Amino acid sequence: MPDRASAPRVAAIVGPYASGKTSLLESLLLATEAIHRKGTIQDHNTVGDSSPEARDREMGVEVNLAETTYLGGQWTFLDCPGSVEFMQDTYNALTVCDVAVVVCEPDPARAVMLTPLLKFLDSRAIPHMIFINKIETTETHLRDMIEALQMVSTKALVAREIPIREDGKVVGYLDLVSERAYRYKPGEASDLISIPEDLKDRHVNERQELLENLADYDDALLEGLLSDVVPPKGAVYDSLARDLAEDLVVPVFFGGALADNGIRRLLKALRHESPTLEETRARLGIEGKGPVIQVFKTQHAEHMGKLSLARLWNGTLKDGQALNGDRATGLFSFPAGQQAKVDSVGAGAVVGIGKLEKLSTGALVGGDSTAEDALAMGPLFALALHARKQGDDVKLTGALAKLCEEDPSLRVENNPDTAELLLWGQGDIHLQIAVRRLARQFHVEVEAHRPQVPYKETIRKATSRQGRFKRQTGGHGQFGDVHLDIKPLSRGEGFVFTDSITGGVVPRQYIPAVEQGIREFLPRGPLGFPVVDVGVTLTDGSYHVVDSSEQAFKSAAQLAMREGMPACEPVLLEPILRVEISVPTDATSRAQRVLTTRRGQILGYTPKEGWSGWDVVEGYLPQSEMHDLITDLRSATMGVGTFAWSFDHLQEVIGKQADDVVTARKLVLAS
Repeated sequence: MPDRASAPRVAAIVGPYASGKTSLLESLLLATEAIHRKGTIQDHNTVGDSSPEARDREMGVEVNLAETTYLGGQWTFLDCPGSVEFMQDTYNALTVCDVAVVVCEPDPARAVMLTPLLKFLDSRAIPHMIFINKIETTETHLRDMIEALQMVSTKALVAREIPIREDGKVVGYLDLVSERAYRYKPGEASDLISIPEDLKDRHVNERQELLENLADYDDALLEGLLSDVVPPKGAVYDSLARDLAEDLVVPVFFGGALADNGIRRLLKALRHESPTLEETRARLGIEGKGPVIQVFKTQHAEHMGKLSLARLWNGTLKDGQALNGDRATGLFSFPAGQQAKVDSVGAGAVVGIGKLEKLSTGALVGGDSTAEDALAMGPLFALALHARKQGDDVKLTGALAKLCEEDPSLRVENNPDTAELLLWGQGDIHLQIAVRRLARQFHVEVEAHRPQVPYKETIRKATSRQGRFKRQTGGHGQFGDVHLDIKPLSRGEGFVFTDSITGGVVPRQYIPAVEQGIREFLPRGPLGFPVVDVGVTLTDGSYHVVDSSEQAFKSAAQLAMREGMPACEPVLLEPILRVEISVPTDATSRAQRVLTTRRGQILGYTPKEGWSGWDVVEGYLPQSEMHDLITDLRSATMGVGTFAWSFDHLQEVIGKQADDVVTARKLVLAS
């Protein structure tokens, strides 16, 4: 077996929520003697995510780091969130890892939950292996599970082990490369045993299948197989390592993290077959001399300030060294999940760097790279926020900026139509945790509620009105007189102002004030909403040589609009979004029902490009029905359904629905 120990390596532990990632990390750290006692999520004493939000939800909400050593090699494990609402952290972490360990449960029906994650890995050619967890609790045949996983993977899956069963329970494994059998021994290395008689034929067949899969990418191995030459075990290991580094095959292991079963087998595979730092640099196209770092996470601590978590790709980084114009103020390592200050780190290590104010998540400093950052996930769910305490608005703005720097899948919007401050994210839990962090980290208490829908209004018929503003005071008076023609425009034309004044009945210097007065009226029409698609023409008027002014003509125009608009049959308009819903094919009909029950209009559906067994349902959806759409989609698709959206057009709303919206608006304006 080749020795691939070199510079420190990084493995990301990823997979769906509740698949057992944190338990696997605990077992890995125990097996490498980084810890002496395992914690549990229920007891809130794991090395993994220990934030109050994680403890409350009993799930990881951000990536966590733990360093250890195994057989002389240094490893950093990145325990990544499994919930779809916190996948941004996972994607960011995957950009700096050498290998990913994809953890899943032994349930073929849940294999679809891995699809988005496997697609991300393959789109970036990130080497990965699969660890089927909780194997001792299931009677599912390993072959059935691998076939289900192969349906959602574009890469060839290669089984590395055969389970040994007694009385229906998995009690050990047969390694297909070393051709050795082992019996699990709780908390210790497995015992070497003879290959069970009932597995000998299966062992021959499945080992041959493994070799044939590898031979698809190895001419020398293929030539040997065609000549009935049994390849040396060392050649098989070399082929596995090479194919894994190039993301050609996905080795599949199994075990049980809670009982520490199969953990040392996984560790050996990581050590001997995972890509080295040099191979990962080559994959990412990273070049450069001296320290080259890539930031994959940003944290803001109350007393420490900004902390950038980064991978050092090349060179040596020392405390106090300048990076991109900033000075690294404090370097930190993460032994067994703890944070320890260090003077320097070498290539391959993951390091926390203090107060790099100019660097954001994804930044690569000190070198060149062809690798892409993990793009920010699109907004799916929003809450409207306002500070509970007067005077905290500026503080809230600063805190939200830091939250968005920590988590690029959060986005802040100041909606001009509703005058609301919106925080966009990936779901209700995602935003509720963001609100808690505002209070805990930044001491800003906020009220959060469902955002208002940015309704508009327009008119159906034309009218003409005179607006005459006359006020006499002790000195100069105020006088302005205008005649306006008001008419509807086609949808999307907005507001158009013209004048047909002749003979100077309204002096030219006052005409801009007339337009300004109309524009100031439009944000709140007779129904209480911004007015769109209206044309107004100034046709006539009169003025007074002494008493006329810009303000008088502005007021006159507003009087004409206020009197004329109710006679134009105002009508409510609601924003309609164009949505593209991505779901597994067997959930397409459910996704269509979700859309139609929300007053949506289905435009059609097509196979999702590059995603076997997935569809994209396109349609129109009223924005008022969008708020919790993602919740229903995830419920209908085991958490993997998602959508993208964009504003498309405005559409008339009539009847009781319109009456309810207008009534609610009047109550808001009156309060």
